[in-house]
Amino acid sequence: MTAELVRGQNHPLSQARLEIRVSAGTPVVAAATLGDEQGRIHGVEWVAHPGAPTLPGLEVSRQAAADHRLAVDLDAMPEAVHRVSVLLALPSGSGPTRFGAVATPFVAVTGLDGTEVASYTITGLEAESAVVALELYRRQSAWKVRAIGQGYAGGLADLFADQGLAQAHQLAGGINEAVAQGMARSVPAPPTRTDGDRSRQPAAPALGPDQGGSAPQGTPGSSSSSVAPQPTSPYGTQTPGAPGQPTPQPPYQSGSGATDPAQPSAPTSGGPIDYSHPRRQNAAPPPPPPTAPP
Repeated sequence: MTAELVRGQNHPLSQARLEIRVSAGTPVVAAATLGDEQGRIHGVEWVAHPGAPTLPGLEVSRQAAADHRLAVDLDAMPEAVHRVSVLLALPSGSGPTRFGAVATPFVAVTGLDGTEVASYTITGLEAESAVVALELYRRQSAWKVRAIGQGYAGGLADLFADQGLAQAHQLAGGINEAVAQGMARSVPAPPTRTDGDRSRQPAAPALGPDQGGSAPQGTPGSSSSSVAPQPTSPYGTQTPGAPGQPTPQPPYQSGSGATDPAQPSAPTSGGPIDYSHPRRQNAAPPPPPPTAPP
């Protein structure tokens, strides 16, 4: 079950390998310091930050972000280290300059499987731009987590100076420079294609000749087709003797030049047309059958 801590409250840790998850709602810098029994920093090599993200048993994010995951291995901590302080700071030169103008930061200590051990919502911040969120500390070979929530209006420089670091201002300036370079190296999202680009446009439907449109070029029915029209003959649509087509035969002609008696004779111009069949003979109607006697 997760322990929801308030400022100053602590909770025992039963695992050595942990994750510290940060959710701030706006890009923040995540860092951590190693301290002795009094919580003092012995040098810049005891600070993990985006410019130097890895220390023995500790690793932090390389860039400012709204969400972070810090890796901690308590068994890998040097013997001289008794405290691990988790720090959050707003990037200088861009965005908000105080925590009172952003969403309340939230931190949680979890196992490697994501199970929450303890969580802390950092409330009460106003003009501060840096804060010690929580600390992991060792007492009699056992580690615990404590909610701190100590803010600093002077940023990381005041925070490091409060923990006894002589190079506080130089280190704070180096962290801000490393964060600015990391943000400059970020690849921006590709711009949205506008209508001026070669975007696909839906093709307009073609209109047929019966709908008021002109026939397309090179298609049947077009006056400008590249295929020449085929000449026609009285016997079909293909020219006699065309390749691949049988040659039609003319009407039957006998050796004497007379036409086939089965074919009707061609009418002569100027006279009446005879519609009777040449082989059909007109005969008188048959007589009626005899009537039966009464």
